[in-house]
Amino acid sequence: MNQLFLTDKQLNELDYLFELVCKRQIKDFGNISASNKADGSLITSCDLWSDKTIVDGLASIAPDEGVLSEEGEKCIPNTKAYWVVDPLDGTTNFAAGIPYWSISVARFVDRKPQASFLIIPTLKKKFVSIKGKGVWLNNQKIDPKQNNYQSECISLCSRSIKILQKKPTSVFPGKIRLLGVSSLNLTSVAMGQTFGAIESTPKIWDIAAAWLLLEELNCSIEWLETNPLDLVSGQNLSNVNFPLIAGRSIQKIETLKPWGDLLLDK
Repeated sequence: MNQLFLTDKQLNELDYLFELVCKRQIKDFGNISASNKADGSLITSCDLWSDKTIVDGLASIAPDEGVLSEEGEKCIPNTKAYWVVDPLDGTTNFAAGIPYWSISVARFVDRKPQASFLIIPTLKKKFVSIKGKGVWLNNQKIDPKQNNYQSECISLCSRSIKILQKKPTSVFPGKIRLLGVSSLNLTSVAMGQTFGAIESTPKIWDIAAAWLLLEELNCSIEWLETNPLDLVSGQNLSNVNFPLIAGRSIQKIETLKPWGDLLLDK
């Protein structure tokens, strides 16, 4: 039977699992080559090892709960609780020697993220988000009221840059930052490093962990095309994108909405 919340024992086992994967990724960083997947994106042997290690670990930690992962099963599991895994979000950075990528794992209950884990190995940062309970960074709870730095920056993904070409005479409403990692673009909004983010073609595993992180820190998301709450068991998400705008507030979403809407113009 699936429980709503993870137990302390499960959380401790997850800590050990993610630490194991972090150590391997740090070891392989700068010492590994990448190849192209069928969709043109990069993959390394470390992606595959990380995916298998996390998926196998979850099978032991949370038996009878399905797993959807970037490098494995891509259909929504037919279980009340299931996991969404991106074992190495930012493979292009990882393969190019740019020390900025993440491990992104979320546990869904009744189709909504209930717990998430987002780790940045090189920065030694681990975010844990629990639905209705808040967010912890390296075991220290974040106070949303104190997390209010007013940045002038906006995160774009590489594919959303095209919106600038569609309004060449308009002034973009912020300083652009491209981190090259969807989960961390969204995390930058949650932490106030940017006031908004526009993502063009993220997959569910790119955004699952950051989605809950944003919600628990009182940020807003506008789904521009596909709402992940409308997904159903068995649905194959291999080719489903979730274009979105994330903002520090509804007002920031409104500022970015005219630009985000341009993503849908064919």
